[in-house]
Amino acid sequence: MEFVFDAWYVAGWSRNFQHELVPQTILEQNLVFFRQNDDKLVALEDRCPHRLLPLSKGNLVGDNVECGYHGMTFDGNGKCVRIPAQDNLPPSAYVDTYPVEERHGIVWVWMGIKEKADPNLIFNMDEFKDSSWHKHLGDALHIKAHYLNVAENLVDPAHVSFVHPTTLGSAASQDVPVEVSTTDDPIAAWRWIRNAPPVGFFQKFGSFSGNVDRWHYYYLHLPSTAVIDFGSAASDLQLKEDERHKGVRIFAIHFVTPVTRDYTIDHWMHMRNAAVGNDDASKQIDDLFRIAFEEDKEILEAIHKEEQRQQTRAPIRIAIDRAPLVYRKRIKELVNLGSQQR
Repeated sequence: MEFVFDAWYVAGWSRNFQHELVPQTILEQNLVFFRQNDDKLVALEDRCPHRLLPLSKGNLVGDNVECGYHGMTFDGNGKCVRIPAQDNLPPSAYVDTYPVEERHGIVWVWMGIKEKADPNLIFNMDEFKDSSWHKHLGDALHIKAHYLNVAENLVDPAHVSFVHPTTLGSAASQDVPVEVSTTDDPIAAWRWIRNAPPVGFFQKFGSFSGNVDRWHYYYLHLPSTAVIDFGSAASDLQLKEDERHKGVRIFAIHFVTPVTRDYTIDHWMHMRNAAVGNDDASKQIDDLFRIAFEEDKEILEAIHKEEQRQQTRAPIRIAIDRAPLVYRKRIKELVNLGSQQR
């Protein structure tokens, strides 16, 4: 087992789930989601206990799911409520259910032991409820790579200069050291690039006329939610580290959901303190992010493909790997703890 089961994972945005059957695979578990008539969202095991046909191949009848093979029907609690031509409903005729919560248009599902599903553990930021910040839900990036590679990329500011040279980074940051804090959750890595031309993102969005001071703060919350606090301010302002709110500041938030060992979905969104309420700005930022995240996808999928080949020696580690190494160590500890408790 290599997944952390006792955690909340993002299944998608609320807008993606209506009164219809929506199959999802998370942590190699097949689920089917549907919204009941009272708007409550339900997640069931996507497998009929009779002949194992996925329930998502069946029909939604009112608030119940009817198997498409022999018509066995299950309610939102996973209980069998009908077996055609049979009055006896055996106790073994049920499907597992998964706790679901919706917050700020985001659908969360608990994949572990139900009794441990505490909604207070769902990722949150004060800015979600702050009207001075613009909240915008983006896309789902499908990546053929292991989720650990995807997540550790999101606590690695050093790659930006090379993977995103025209969007989020530039050559000006290549030799700027990365600072790291690994004592708490989240793991953090960051750096400032002072008195340099704005990167492509802020050339288009920030409207800066001269050099800027810019920052990247990467926060990785276990097991796999990342917040990238990045922004720019005119260099003559000489902002201190705790004055980032005075510049153009954006939080890019990545909800990394493991699908299988070879497939990950990165649900991404952003919040910003500029152009609040401006939908055109949201579209512009989405377009820039799509370019940058496709660059990540290409790198991560190439790495994953190489990892499947026979290795003659282990990859080396360098100074910038400190945060990713600590992240993998903590995930391993959580996986081992979960194995002992399941």
